[in-house]
Amino acid sequence: MPLTASLIRNVQWPLMERFKQNQTRTYIQQLLEAQYLSPADLQKRQSAKLKQLLDHAVQNVPAYTEFADEWRTTAEEPEQFMQRMPLLDKRHFRESADRYLSAGANPAELIANRTGGSTGEPTRFFLDRPTVERYEAARWLGLSWYGIQIGDPSVMIWGSPIELNQREALRYQLKERWLKNRLIISAYELEEKRIAEHLRTIRRFRPAYLYGYASAFALFAELMLQKGLSLDIPLKAVISTAETLHEHQRKVITEAFGAPVVNEYGARDGGIIAYQCPAGRMHAFSENCFLEVVDPVSGKQVPIGEAGALLVTDLYNRVMPRLRYQLGDMLALSAENCSCGINYPVLKEIDGRVDDMFVSTNGTFVHGHFINHIIRSLDGFRTFQLVQHAPDRLTLRLVKHDEKFQPEDELTVLAGIRSALGGDVSIAVHYVEQIPPTASGKTRYAIRECPLTGSCPQE
Repeated sequence: MPLTASLIRNVQWPLMERFKQNQTRTYIQQLLEAQYLSPADLQKRQSAKLKQLLDHAVQNVPAYTEFADEWRTTAEEPEQFMQRMPLLDKRHFRESADRYLSAGANPAELIANRTGGSTGEPTRFFLDRPTVERYEAARWLGLSWYGIQIGDPSVMIWGSPIELNQREALRYQLKERWLKNRLIISAYELEEKRIAEHLRTIRRFRPAYLYGYASAFALFAELMLQKGLSLDIPLKAVISTAETLHEHQRKVITEAFGAPVVNEYGARDGGIIAYQCPAGRMHAFSENCFLEVVDPVSGKQVPIGEAGALLVTDLYNRVMPRLRYQLGDMLALSAENCSCGINYPVLKEIDGRVDDMFVSTNGTFVHGHFINHIIRSLDGFRTFQLVQHAPDRLTLRLVKHDEKFQPEDELTVLAGIRSALGGDVSIAVHYVEQIPPTASGKTRYAIRECPLTGSCPQE
């Protein structure tokens, strides 16, 4: 859609900048210039922004005013001072959200947002327009690494706005189509009988790139390959976002669509945190956020290179600052630089959600990804889901590949689970036609329902 893209870039965006003071393109340019600074200069800039945020928070945010005297008299750098502050988990924030609103902030004048609630109760929070624009700037910078420009057409495989009524849904679709040059295919409608129809829709629209959930793209790709179908149009990239991108998913998506698969890492309540560069490394946007990695149980910082729970501090959100906010994800930072020439810090790995961590019967922690390695080595299953209700009680849902399934495949999987979690665990096995997505449209493969420590709830 060259004409639509041109109108968006050359008419719509200048009008937004003139009449709504939209500064996204200014922020993109700032991020672009900063990515070539030395790592030391980037760290100094981040530290200065963190200091400004702390100055604001301890004076204006009720949740942090108790630290005002300490901050005023300390000789510590802001990075060290942050460690005095408690971790902010989502439950605590939900229960006392008003204490995180800055003095004088009027919710009626702010942008209300909430998480998708795919792992529990949605978290509601507020942002101002400049903060949202900085999130968007980070996304567009990451996309620009693949030659994607503002206004380029895209097809999204996404959760439909099912909470909207018919009129609102139509308005939503029109806005996406004509103001953003995007077409949405529902992640709830990826059935084998509709794949050819979806491919025809994508071909007619001729997107520059695809954007959506890793699990939805992987399912789409698997169905394409099974039916011998191809897209037959060039793509600059397939952007995977909102959930963990596993290597087996990357492989099948690449094979089906014939385009680089790019990992975007972010969250509604954390912003766009990192993007994968063409060299394959994940770069964190240190201009926008301050990241810490801690032990998920003790809350103590872990060494660089070691995986732990991610804490995010948004450096620009002044209306509702959340310092050391526990996003719910597991990752590791890296001390290495990247060969691509971009000097934003590198993430060593993104290892899924804290809720994906399982606990064995002897109390050790096992990442839920272990089930991927077991089942993906077998040809007899299309997909799966493992749920840990208690350390010794699990449910395994399996979707068989009828032509390749062998009865011994189930025994192999059960033996692998017991080897990882304990020989006496009880595993209820259910064969199902499909693993349904959550309300947000994502599909979760490993789910822990009990705490990592302490007693687990009984049914």
